Amino acid sequence: MIEQLIPILATTLAAATPLVFAGLGELVTEKSGVINLGVEGMMLVGAIAGFAAALHWGVAGGIVAGAVAGALAALPFCFLTLSLGTNQPATGLALTIFGIGLSAFIGQFYVSQSLPGLQPYAIPLLSSIPLLGPVFFEQSAVVYLSYLAFGLVAWMLARTRWGLILRAVGESPEAAHAIGYHVIGIRYAATCFGGAMAGIAGAYLSTVYTPLWVQNMTAGRGWIAVALVVFATWKPARLMLGAYLFGGMTILQLHAQGFGVDLPSQLLAAVPYVATILVLVLISRDRKVLLLNLPASLGKPYISGG
Repeated sequence: MIEQLIPILATTLAAATPLVFAGLGELVTEKSGVINLGVEGMMLVGAIAGFAAALHWGVAGGIVAGAVAGALAALPFCFLTLSLGTNQPATGLALTIFGIGLSAFIGQFYVSQSLPGLQPYAIPLLSSIPLLGPVFFEQSAVVYLSYLAFGLVAWMLARTRWGLILRAVGESPEAAHAIGYHVIGIRYAATCFGGAMAGIAGAYLSTVYTPLWVQNMTAGRGWIAVALVVFATWKPARLMLGAYLFGGMTILQLHAQGFGVDLPSQLLAAVPYVATILVLVLISRDRKVLLLNLPASLGKPYISGG
């Protein structure tokens, strides 16, 4: 039984990795007081940029290109919402539509091509730990990078001066400006970081997880990443747990028919999304928890004095 469980858990981590990257990026963005609903679009831009770059420079080049493309895709959103004060949710939706269209247009030249992918690397000693070793430490390098990203974001937010400044900007931009911090500049940096992380998530999908280009290959993962930030009540550890939960549901629905579950494949494919909605509904019932952790200025424009 355990031998059958190990590959399921290992593939769960691989399936959850794009959500970890995109979710952490959106969490940092929202901690600064900005809500960016364009994660899906930035992931798709990162996916096509990463795939195109990986054909010439390998997976590492693809991941870097995805990060750059995601950050560049976030810049128009920053200019419109932070410099001009447009509505953040509406502008984020426009960014998603733009990303879908742009990636489809560029991707038509790469439909018939594929990449060799990235082989898992077993970390010496750690991979020999019973059960945990094969699950956590026999993964691709990008999965290990997601562990590092989680650790750095959690440490930065909780233990560093930069994290304190970021949270101050998200809670009270007026107070942060009054003590000398450039609110708009900090929000630009946080939002572009979120774009870069979404771009990495997309590049991982097209170069490692399924090393080929397919139109709309993110399949709603960008929206799930945004939802996971709320599910996590803006805490990195809970976001990581939520990403792995969604990844586990995704893998289980793939194995369900093998386990004898006689349901239409379309219904099984919807299970991870339905489970996410149910969890969000349950979390949202406790408004005290949400209000306690919600950045006070989230989604509110700040222009004067920036």
